[in-house]
Amino acid sequence: MAQIDYDEDDTLDDSASAQWRRRIVTWTLAAIGLGLGFLIPYSLYLNHEVGQRFGQLRWQIPTRVYARPLELAPGLALDASTLKTELDAAAYREGDGTREGSYRREGGRWRISSRGFNDVDGAVPARRLEVVLSGGRVASVRDAASKKALRRARLDPARIATLYGQKQEERRLVRIDEVPELLVTGLQAVEDRDFNHHIGIDFSGMLRAVFKTATGSKQGASTLTQQLARSGLLGIGREQTLQRKGKEILYALLIEARYDKRTILEAYLNQVYLGQRGSQAIHGVAAAAEFWFGRDLRDLSTEQIALLVGIVKGPSAYDPRRNPEAALKRRNFALGEFHETGLIDDAEYQRALKAPLGVTTNPRAIAANRFPAYVDLVRRQLARDYPEDALAGAGLSVMSGMAPSAQANAEGAVARTLKSLAHRTRPTLEAGVVVTDVHNGEVVAVVGAREFSEHGFNRAVEAQRPVGSLLKPFVYLLALAQPERFSLASWVDDSPVTVNLGQGKTWSPGNSDGRSHGSVRLIDALAQSYNQAMVRVGMQVAPERIADLIRTLAGIEAEPNPALILGAVDQSPYAMAQLYQFLASGGEIQPLHAVRGVLDANGKALNRYDKAPAPAQEGDAIAARLITIALQQAVSSGTGRQLMNDGLGRLSPAGKTGTSNDGRDSWFAGWTGDHLAVIWVGNDQNKTTGLYGATGAMRVWSALFARLPTAPLEVGDKGLDWQWVINSNTTDAGCAGARRFAFVAGFAPAYAPCPAPQPELPEEGAQGEDSGGGWRDWFGIGQRREEPDPAKRVPEAPVEGQ
Repeated sequence: MAQIDYDEDDTLDDSASAQWRRRIVTWTLAAIGLGLGFLIPYSLYLNHEVGQRFGQLRWQIPTRVYARPLELAPGLALDASTLKTELDAAAYREGDGTREGSYRREGGRWRISSRGFNDVDGAVPARRLEVVLSGGRVASVRDAASKKALRRARLDPARIATLYGQKQEERRLVRIDEVPELLVTGLQAVEDRDFNHHIGIDFSGMLRAVFKTATGSKQGASTLTQQLARSGLLGIGREQTLQRKGKEILYALLIEARYDKRTILEAYLNQVYLGQRGSQAIHGVAAAAEFWFGRDLRDLSTEQIALLVGIVKGPSAYDPRRNPEAALKRRNFALGEFHETGLIDDAEYQRALKAPLGVTTNPRAIAANRFPAYVDLVRRQLARDYPEDALAGAGLSVMSGMAPSAQANAEGAVARTLKSLAHRTRPTLEAGVVVTDVHNGEVVAVVGAREFSEHGFNRAVEAQRPVGSLLKPFVYLLALAQPERFSLASWVDDSPVTVNLGQGKTWSPGNSDGRSHGSVRLIDALAQSYNQAMVRVGMQVAPERIADLIRTLAGIEAEPNPALILGAVDQSPYAMAQLYQFLASGGEIQPLHAVRGVLDANGKALNRYDKAPAPAQEGDAIAARLITIALQQAVSSGTGRQLMNDGLGRLSPAGKTGTSNDGRDSWFAGWTGDHLAVIWVGNDQNKTTGLYGATGAMRVWSALFARLPTAPLEVGDKGLDWQWVINSNTTDAGCAGARRFAFVAGFAPAYAPCPAPQPELPEEGAQGEDSGGGWRDWFGIGQRREEPDPAKRVPEAPVEGQ
């Protein structure tokens, strides 16, 4: 038998080797166990995070504030310039008038293709319209397809502000069905061709990236899912650590495991970062379409889609406004990918290559808040139902009453007029303007400062200034509500007057011209704003009744002392607009509102604030007509007669000037058949300006209404009896010196034939005795109903520094 040599050292070596192998296996298994023990719970934790954060991606959108939709109806006062202003504000573009969001003008004929939108009363479909303008009015509105005449049509409103939450992110959510197919497929062609097949990460892409890096060039390997995980779940960050990359890969794998490709792509299209404007980050393709092109996503051309897709790689590096050459090169690269993958043909590829970038110079469509005074009013009126933290960033749509054309005209009127009034001896002038719709109480424009785009003190709402003669019409309103005692034809005494205030004090106000005018008709005393006559009538009416009336109509609290008769109360333009709305609306109680309604993210109405006002009571309507007639005379031949020289007689406006002591405050309140505007001009430091109501605020009003399309003011005759009067009797129309006056039906004076007797003027105070009926019995003024909803009335604050 052969003998085998046995080497003890070999046996030891073999034993040691086996031991090491066992150790390596043990350590490997332990490492795997530890890894799995860590990775599985960590993956479960990340999976929970993905579920939460991915869902939140759909709600990170701001609240948007919209103007009112432009309603087109035959007979509407509207000129070509105003229509273009409205269309431009709503980001319409001049084109063929057949694609949504475009218009074409051929003389007085306009072809407009409106977009569908949600309003407070439901969804409004897109439609193509033919609108004819003639003589400063809408002559006709037709459906372009059927040629059928329409009673009315609404155009989608302009966005006027964006209320962001903690994140200054601009985003407009879209469903994938609303995204152009070329954008969906083109994005994949450029950024992730294997998107429909990979599991969240692309191994072949990673290998290509490693190879490119090894050869000295750079290539990204992130899939669309990884990009979504990075920007949507991890947040955009510049650091490229292994830990962050690993977390990104795990997120991508988990997203792919939880959601289908369609859901992932839709989230990506709404989340992708595509630009920056100041502190605003532009997220999502819909917001980017507005930001870069001023267009709806559905209206983008091939080359614009290619630019959006190209920008994805680096919104800063390929910013087409700052780096147009780099952006053009990147866009053309994307077009090449479109062509290579068969998404566009040769002809379209060549055409698109030659097209300009087509970006807008100013991305005004997403301005955070270009109308600070108006949006301030919106915030105040929503404060009860929507606290600030609940409103901003909530994805709501606030439908306001702003008319972009009225706002533009108001801003222009303030800028031009204050510039013309500037003088080295005059302090810096400021202004506050409130413009309303007389039919429904909507606030259509607000200007809070001469620098109207700057945020800060809103003089239209917050400035508390002495209103002066602006209160006089309401004193006469109470007098005329006693038709057995007062009429527009009544004689009133404008001689020096002294009022006993008690405790040895007296008050003797004079007229602004320093003269007395004897016995004058009541209508003339109001039209010429005579103080002495006003005080006599006011004391007969009683200051307590005046205080009660303005509290009822506008929620204004005032001390019922004799000085109230001449407007010794501090109020804002907004508060005075609320007061004058009663007259301008023909005697209706119309709480002013800047907000028409609030819609949720799905376009469903959450709250409405545009409730139709109750019809005016008969007595209120008659009294409002009488005061309107008197204030039309104030414009035609009284303190507002300069408006006639300005060419505004065509509107037959009614209005009242107001001036505080020493010319510190200049006021004017005036209205037409469609609009009321209350304007204040003065100085923040309460310095003397040297301006009267007619030389300051009324100049702004004139500049505004010279351009604002509006209907003439027509006063109806219902409840009135027009008679010719001489002395204190009605008479025949042919009598020399006779004037025509409106009386409350049934209260005209006795008839006297021509020739009329010589004037026998009443003694002072002869008409001041109460005959028993009283204004509270004949009219309902001051006895009413409830005050305007305090939630809809803006709280007032004192002027800074006063």
